[in-house]
Amino acid sequence: MAHMKPLDLAQIQDDELLGMLTHYEKTRGFIPNSVKTMSRRPNIAKRFAALNQAILYEGTVAEELKMLISLVSSVAAGCRYCQSHMANLASIYKASDAKIAAVWEFETSELFSDAERTALRLALHAGYLPNEASQKDFDELGKYFDEGQIVEIVASIALFGYLNRWNDTMATQLEEYPASVAERAISSKGWEAGKHQ
Repeated sequence: MAHMKPLDLAQIQDDELLGMLTHYEKTRGFIPNSVKTMSRRPNIAKRFAALNQAILYEGTVAEELKMLISLVSSVAAGCRYCQSHMANLASIYKASDAKIAAVWEFETSELFSDAERTALRLALHAGYLPNEASQKDFDELGKYFDEGQIVEIVASIALFGYLNRWNDTMATQLEEYPASVAERAISSKGWEAGKHQ
């Protein structure tokens, strides 16, 4: 059970914020409870959305890879809410169900390129504990990505450091749609909604 109930749209008086939430509904098929809870402070929700936009949807790293990086980082941190959301967004941004399900085996699965493996390895290390990231991780990244792209990769991991802690701390209620995507795509690997049911 969530520690704080998400706001209903009728409770939100900020037109810019309502527009943002409507955009989420159109692109994802639902409005995230995390953002509806955050909307008690509209400026926090709006600034979060701007940061989310800049990190995940701008730059030169493929959006599919950023979604998978965010999924692996959330797996490492143990946030089921974010795992569900990122399985859904990875699917929206053209990752196959097979690739999403194989994200646990990214080191050995033929579905992942060497470049993807280096980015996902960093996501795994930093998702567990930022100090787990090493110079070796960055040396490997440098073989495939330029410095600006490495910033995008680390920013994706860091964004989910925030979201993993937000949603696990709040025990954010997992929405039905991303739960069904996660169950279909990753339940065979031990996923369950946990405290986010």
